[in-house]
Amino acid sequence: MDPLDQILQLRKLLDRANYAYYVDAEPLMSDSEYDKLLRELIELEHLHPEHYDSTSPALRIGGEPLSGFESVVHRVPMQSIDNTYTLSDLQSWYERMGEFLGAPPVCTCDPKIDGVAISLRYVEGILVQAVTRGDGERGDDVTPQARCIRSVPLRLRGEKLPKVLEVRGEIFMPNVSFNKINKEREAQGIQLFANARNATAGTLKSLDPKTVSERNLAFLCHGRGEVVWNGEPSRWHEFVGAVRKLGIPVSDQLVVCNTAQQIIEAVDSFEEQKNNLGFGIDGMVIRVDLFDSQVELGSTAKSPRWCIAFKYPAEQGKTLLSKVEWQVGKNGTLTPRATMEPIFIAGTTVQHATLHNIDEIHRKDIRVGDLVVVEKAGEIIPQVVSSIPSFRDGTQEEISPPTKCPVCDGPVEKEGPKLYCVSPECPAQFREKVKWFAGRDQMDIDGLGDKVVDQLIDAGLVHHFADLYTLTSDDLLPLEGFAEKSAMALVDSIEESKTRGFTRVLSAVGIRLVGKATARTIVKIYPTLQLLQVATIEDFVALHDFGEITAETLHKAIHSKQGEELFNKLASVGVVLSQDQNANLDPVFANKTMVITGTLERWERSALTEELEQRGAKITGSVSKNTDVVIAGEKAGSKLKKAQDLGIEIWNEEQLAASLSM
Repeated sequence: MDPLDQILQLRKLLDRANYAYYVDAEPLMSDSEYDKLLRELIELEHLHPEHYDSTSPALRIGGEPLSGFESVVHRVPMQSIDNTYTLSDLQSWYERMGEFLGAPPVCTCDPKIDGVAISLRYVEGILVQAVTRGDGERGDDVTPQARCIRSVPLRLRGEKLPKVLEVRGEIFMPNVSFNKINKEREAQGIQLFANARNATAGTLKSLDPKTVSERNLAFLCHGRGEVVWNGEPSRWHEFVGAVRKLGIPVSDQLVVCNTAQQIIEAVDSFEEQKNNLGFGIDGMVIRVDLFDSQVELGSTAKSPRWCIAFKYPAEQGKTLLSKVEWQVGKNGTLTPRATMEPIFIAGTTVQHATLHNIDEIHRKDIRVGDLVVVEKAGEIIPQVVSSIPSFRDGTQEEISPPTKCPVCDGPVEKEGPKLYCVSPECPAQFREKVKWFAGRDQMDIDGLGDKVVDQLIDAGLVHHFADLYTLTSDDLLPLEGFAEKSAMALVDSIEESKTRGFTRVLSAVGIRLVGKATARTIVKIYPTLQLLQVATIEDFVALHDFGEITAETLHKAIHSKQGEELFNKLASVGVVLSQDQNANLDPVFANKTMVITGTLERWERSALTEELEQRGAKITGSVSKNTDVVIAGEKAGSKLKKAQDLGIEIWNEEQLAASLSM
């Protein structure tokens, strides 16, 4: 078969599979079969790039990491919904709507999903933008992340498509995915996500779209923004049916109600089902069905008058708190975890709960041996709400913060309400730190992915960053997925990373509060390890954008026993711990403050940022009077307008390419 025919056939089949799974809820194939076909399509598109299509299912695997988010103004504001907690208040709201409209309105009820609000914009049937709610007036452009979510259609179905269709909805993490991620995090000693909503928000805010692709997020439509649609339905329940035919997932729990009593019955009935849907629900949304009536009712400054959210009361129970353990996250955060006598809440048996931090424990006066109130309200991970002091018999023990790390016995410091292990080589943090160390924006070791790191550590081959540089191909050959050629390639890639420079090393070794930008600031003044080691805390405080906490953290990290050993070992295996500041300076870019905005066709954002910084430019995220040049791609938006208003020099991609080639 002709490659193009194969590609088109696979795209069509995978699109049908997505529609069947997320819209019809009738899967066409197993997950393994879907994955097999997707891999086949990815391989074909790689071999035949001339057949590129931005709406291909193959693009859902995620592209290169992003350098930041563009802020986008909503064409129609994304307002929040007022809440009510009693059925009598709900009935009063319905009666007010009827009085204003002159007749009792027809309303709809559907579940309020506990996720992250998003606006998806389709133009001529193609997904062109996905924006978070933000402050309601403007949000973050997360289009690359949204494209990786299988239930978000990249192209609408049908022939007579809306010219413009903005659907608002919720991106959420199914319970199965959430539980799987938290089990993996627990096994790795990483702080657990408190609930699926937080996990979803963190995933969407990831600058690496591949993270979104791996975490199995989902989307359901629950509203509309700007719509230019000849023949648009006039009622919400009709709109839901129409967009469903276009391929947009919607709730199958929607109920049309003609009276207040029917609304109350729907709310009561759904309370019994809400824990069985497979994702977090924190209430029901009741809205006036007719769009003309919605316009007539209007909005307050923050909420539409024509809809309201009924919140179900939190499910609580009482049980004994038997012990508290401190878990160490990858950044050294110590998080208290309660172990309790098992209790059945919201459809599951609960034995563990979060205590958040030591300040919360003291504020609530929670002690080991207490009878405690445990709550689970839209939260998959429950929390201890309070203790019951009247139950105490004198055997209860106050909870004290640990003074040493429970894993490595290293020093623990308190910053605000949080406790941190400040040892840079704590084993609980080490696995994740090696993965970070090897990453593209750090030491950029090609071939040293997460699975390989896991194998190296599990096999006892790597106990320290420096151990990576002593690996041989013979060490790698027994590991899964390695042959002689791939083993040699990884060894060569590790060897090459030795010369990345001191900036990369500083941002790669996992010193708390020292990321890429901070490392650049440090190395600009202290280009060698020797110079850095003689600097004082006061010297660090004097650095640009440094505060006392960052200065003290850096000073302690490099002068601790573990920190000294860390850099000594890296130096002993040949890792370069210095930076030639003037080696790559380009007079065209040196000392210029630049902003990159919009979509660039020729460059990946993080790679361009690094290239410009190596040539001496300073890249910032916002336009000001101190900006020298704005590099503007497609859909540059508000930053371009501000640059024009301020009279700042603006380059398009052709001008940038010409400047880079000088």
